[in-house]
Amino acid sequence: MKSFIFAFKQTIPVFFPYLFIGIAFGVLMDEAGYYAGWSFLSGVFIYAGSMQIVMVSLLTAGASLGAIAMMTFFVNARHIFYGIAFIDQFRKMGRKYPYMIVTLTDEVYSIFCSIDYPDDVDARKTDFYITLILHLFWILSCLAGALFGQLIPYDLAGIEFSATAFFITVCMNQWESMDYHLPAITGLISALTCYFILGPGQFILPALAASVLVLIMLKSRSHKQIKNRGLELEAGLAEPAEEISYEY
Repeated sequence: MKSFIFAFKQTIPVFFPYLFIGIAFGVLMDEAGYYAGWSFLSGVFIYAGSMQIVMVSLLTAGASLGAIAMMTFFVNARHIFYGIAFIDQFRKMGRKYPYMIVTLTDEVYSIFCSIDYPDDVDARKTDFYITLILHLFWILSCLAGALFGQLIPYDLAGIEFSATAFFITVCMNQWESMDYHLPAITGLISALTCYFILGPGQFILPALAASVLVLIMLKSRSHKQIKNRGLELEAGLAEPAEEISYEY
């Protein structure tokens, strides 16, 4: 019970962007002529945030399901890059492993990166509860927008910016709470470089790939330094330092 309560508290800041974007999606689906069941199923199986809003316009424009699926894959391919860091952690969760992978959204990732587990909670249960709570809340938000779409004003232009505002808030919070800023700086430089070289419509995936590659190279170099340091200590060629800290 303590793990669930702690997990629920971690999800509270995410409720508002999920609520607004989910309702916006449900309203747009209702306007497009799709009944509430489709909004519910989209929340359960697609679970792609603002991409679901884009999906509505693609459906109304007559795009094929294959084209929509392909676009969804490329837009959300960033999850592949930052999800790699949690593979080993999720594997230890047994049967929950597949579910944890497919429900790792930007918001869940940000919580996992900044969470500090108390001693009296189970970390694995907490991770699962966080993921499950947010997934259920997203489904309910999509369904609510579809069911009560007629009662909600339709002038929702710009509502998707709530997700951008949330990401900025999370980024600033992590910057202030962590002393190690190399990943953030690497991502910023990669994004700006690829943006000016490739343009706004082509830069996301190359920027993510460049960031991951640079961080892997830096991590490998640090591990090599640590290994060499250990060999020197064993051979008596170096004096042990008072404290060595490597953080990624």
